Amino acid sequence: MNVDLSRAKWFKSSRSAGGKDCVEAAFLDGGMVGVRDSKNPAGPALVFTPSEWDAFTTTIQGGTPGPA
Repeated sequence: MNVDLSRAKWFKSSRSAGGKDCVEAAFLDGGMVGVRDSKNPAGPALVFTPSEWDAFTTTIQGGTPGPA
């Protein structure tokens, strides 16, 4: 999957307290979600489909993931 990230508006969690060692996310076209390491903004990013992102966030919140 090749996604254009050049116009992505990256943000950190409000819980990051402005630190450097954070994960940044961006909401992309088509409901996709990008995730990258804030220490390396020019580096690679993971890109999740909407269903993959839902399964991921459900899992980290302690729930049972739905079908992907």
